[in-house]
Amino acid sequence: MDLLSRLDRQRNGSATPEADAPRAEGPPAEEGAGCHAGAATLREAAEAAGKSDVLARYAEDYPKGPHDQPQSMCPAFGSLRVGLRMRRTATILSGSACCVYGLTFTSHFYGAKRTVGYVPFDSGSLVTGKLFEDMREAVFAIADPDQYDAIVVTNLCVPTASGVPLQLLPKEINGVRIVGIDVPGFGVPTHAEAKDVLAGAMLHYARCEAEAGPVAPPRQRTDLPTVTLLGEMFPADPVGIAAMLAPMGLAAGPVVPTREWRELYAALDCAAVAAIHPFYKASIREFEAAGRAVVASAPVGVDGTADWLDAVGAACGIAAAQTGAAKDAAVGAIRAALGRTPINGRITLSGYEGSELLVARLLVESGAEIPYVGTACPRTPWSEPDRAWLEARGVTVIYRASLENDLAAVDAFAPDLAIGTTPVVQHAKARSIPALYFTNLISARPLMGVAGAGSLASVVNAALANKDRFAAMTAFFDGVGTGHAAGVWQEVPADRPQFKAKFAKQRAAAAKSEEAVGC
Repeated sequence: MDLLSRLDRQRNGSATPEADAPRAEGPPAEEGAGCHAGAATLREAAEAAGKSDVLARYAEDYPKGPHDQPQSMCPAFGSLRVGLRMRRTATILSGSACCVYGLTFTSHFYGAKRTVGYVPFDSGSLVTGKLFEDMREAVFAIADPDQYDAIVVTNLCVPTASGVPLQLLPKEINGVRIVGIDVPGFGVPTHAEAKDVLAGAMLHYARCEAEAGPVAPPRQRTDLPTVTLLGEMFPADPVGIAAMLAPMGLAAGPVVPTREWRELYAALDCAAVAAIHPFYKASIREFEAAGRAVVASAPVGVDGTADWLDAVGAACGIAAAQTGAAKDAAVGAIRAALGRTPINGRITLSGYEGSELLVARLLVESGAEIPYVGTACPRTPWSEPDRAWLEARGVTVIYRASLENDLAAVDAFAPDLAIGTTPVVQHAKARSIPALYFTNLISARPLMGVAGAGSLASVVNAALANKDRFAAMTAFFDGVGTGHAAGVWQEVPADRPQFKAKFAKQRAAAAKSEEAVGC
């Protein structure tokens, strides 16, 4: 059964997402293109070189199915972003030069104003162990306690596959902490989960420090019990959550990933942890090891906020009357805000940030029809309340969704608006369907509490209102051709599929003859 049939069955209620979750069929790894062309070979090499424990842990924390590798940016960008946003934290990368170039370019494109260290290698330093010595030398060279609290050293694909043993680096040098992580594209599926790789490693280091003795206090302290917020979010959201928690005698704690090292101690010293982004499994493991309760979902919309406040109250031992007062204050204001800014239209939604289900809940409560939600992140226990709520309202939820899943959903449901990644937006607009890029236009807005209730309406309703403009543009350009015949011609070029097939076979043969040596 093809994907369109599955989506139609799910839309009509004749199938369940678990039973009929679409599975993308792709070419064998050796025939693929891009950074993961030699994924199987690299994985085998890494396991043979002593990285089997690391890869096994990643496989458990970040399961890949049903789609093996979501089509998004290099996963290591996520961990790089976390380190570059932290004060007094240095970053060193080791990987293929093209990978390091791409990662640093992307990091500065997203606003990083930090130097990124790079330890290059060649075949000789890689196979003789000299690369590890070069990395050790680099760490010692920059371990200045006047400048840094920590240095993050990251193995990319090739050093991980070669077994470069970051665990043998010193744990600290001159009081500067050394945190070594492996973030191979063949072991960590998405950049969102790579954020958890580094956040979890830092929490583990900080937890061990706190267990060993006194640690530096955070810059800002409160006498109230705190709720740590897990997952990157819009800056206004922690403020809104703090306002909702105040009637319960609670305060919002640090947001993990944190902005400086000492915030990690405050994050661990909490009454409960809110898994706003539910895929931070390594971080959750550290919080649970510290004896902290973890609360699923987030205070989004009327139902989500009421359920979340109940769960937080139960986890923190708050009296029912206090929790009820907090719910009354928050829910009433959210309901009023949603009523002032309704959204009418059918919307398909997809992305790779991890907040897709939360955004879908908010859109549904705003009045939108949401037939499909696709997320590149995996299904976890901490997203179950959101999945159950959405599916009870007829929404098809696909975890580890592929680009093909998302494109097929646009075609199957013919939405009034498509929200998704860049190729989804392109696909929709080519079909005269208004579209919005999830990362820049949707996730970069408040979602929680009253601020979140009306935040999406303006941009979504403006996009929905563009449908007639798209139809007019399509009519204007009708007849200019598509594909090989795109443009205006006196004599339309003839398609030559036999040439494409010939060169495709040549490329495939050339790829098979080359040894997979990384990216």
